[in-house]
Amino acid sequence: MTLTGRTRLYAIIGDPIAQVRSPGIYTERFASMGVDAVLVPMHVPAERFDTIVPALLALGNLDGLIVTVPFKVRIVSFAQRLGATARTVGAANALRREPDGSWTADMFDGLGFVRGAERKGERIRGRSVALFGAGGAGSAIACALADAGVTSIDIIEPDAQKAQALMARLENAFPRCVFGVAERVRDGIDMVVNASPVGMRADDGLPGPLGKLDPATLVGDVVIRETPTALIQLAMRCDCHWVDGRDLFTGQIEALSAFLTSASHAHAIARDPSH
Repeated sequence: MTLTGRTRLYAIIGDPIAQVRSPGIYTERFASMGVDAVLVPMHVPAERFDTIVPALLALGNLDGLIVTVPFKVRIVSFAQRLGATARTVGAANALRREPDGSWTADMFDGLGFVRGAERKGERIRGRSVALFGAGGAGSAIACALADAGVTSIDIIEPDAQKAQALMARLENAFPRCVFGVAERVRDGIDMVVNASPVGMRADDGLPGPLGKLDPATLVGDVVIRETPTALIQLAMRCDCHWVDGRDLFTGQIEALSAFLTSASHAHAIARDPSH
């Protein structure tokens, strides 16, 4: 593509940011959709987040943000409206500028995880889940799994208050799913998901004690790494089917691209005097 003064900007923000692969992938995606736009990585130091984000959103040619760690909760306060998942979990990983200049935020980590699993032919409906992590990604995945028809979700999270708060929000949003707070993986679980930061470092172990997994257990890990995390390695040794962070990333590309650019056509018409 050719960059000009009319090219629209999208940014992915995080601290750190060097690890992200999104810029090239989404820029190519925009081109395939006929959208004159690029995605640019921007390192926003956590201590300057509240100063930088308002200035960034004030840019006249910025149409959207993708948000990565550790800002998925903090970014919510900068949006004028929230999508259904963002309202439930209190976190977002994408913002888009509407034609009136306001900002809408929503969360796609959970939808990406479910779509990634379904792309690999995995069954989600009817499973009993042990979920490690009640942060932004864990909350979104719990939301998406409940929406996809799992029967129960046990939340395993060191911060008991955070786990209880998430359980309360989920119970209100998904009354047909049974939620609980647990300290370990109980008997009868047939899906284990790590949505905690454990596994991001090469020397990280498992997110919690698991023992030997039944081959019928579906294992998921949100961490994106070139080499398998300790949890995915255990799944392989136990002959379990598994879904990792790369599957989540692939699963959410289509949905997140559509969300970010849905207002672009209206913007383009408004900017084009021939319409």
